[in-house]
Amino acid sequence: MEEKVSYEKLESVAASSWKELSEKKLYFGHQSVGNNIISGIRDLMNEYPQINLNIVETSDPAELKFGIFAHSKVGKNMDPISKINGFERYMKKSLGGNADIAFFKFCYIDIDARTDVKTLFETYRVNMHALKRKFSKTKFIHVTIPLKVVQRGPRAWVKRLIGRPIGGYGGNIKRNLFNDLVREEYDKKEPIFDLAMIESTYPDGKRMLFKHKGKLYSSLIPEYTHDGRHLDEKGRKVVAEQLLILLANI
Repeated sequence: MEEKVSYEKLESVAASSWKELSEKKLYFGHQSVGNNIISGIRDLMNEYPQINLNIVETSDPAELKFGIFAHSKVGKNMDPISKINGFERYMKKSLGGNADIAFFKFCYIDIDARTDVKTLFETYRVNMHALKRKFSKTKFIHVTIPLKVVQRGPRAWVKRLIGRPIGGYGGNIKRNLFNDLVREEYDKKEPIFDLAMIESTYPDGKRMLFKHKGKLYSSLIPEYTHDGRHLDEKGRKVVAEQLLILLANI
């Protein structure tokens, strides 16, 4: 019901681009799914020796020296505003302007069926705009919110039949709405790492979608997770590959 999505492969990136990336100063703020992605990057570095990044867990500006992929926890889960504020504090501690590329991500748990998505996105938009103006030498990347698996099979069918909520629908619908706002605001204007699109797209380009009230929404592919939320070894490598390609292209 939707066109297939195609992605680049690591082999398409020139060796010179990997060398240039290894010499840049990067910062990535995250929580648990971010740890999955970092593990995926390490997996790929073991397979592709041309990718040689100096990955260090730190938010200390003094350590953000030439040639580093710094990463650390930012904010608290279930409190997305704390992540916006935490990233802002790190940037103002001199990570901003010092880092060549900086980004952070929300977690699936930061948005549920009750979240006021428009207010959250507006807070994010205003803060990121201010950081971009203050630290013009740093390239900021916007990241879509990761998704969860939705309930499938006989139980989901029965719930649909009797009009009961299907597991995973409410939160994922709100995550999709937030991600749509990110795409509408920044597509073809500023870099976007579309994490949600990647983790809902199979290797052959087909999408993992569900329909609710006549509209299509994306969800996490079950084969990419061990618990319906976090990325397993397969999923983390799929996501990490696309992040590395984006960073190399920037």
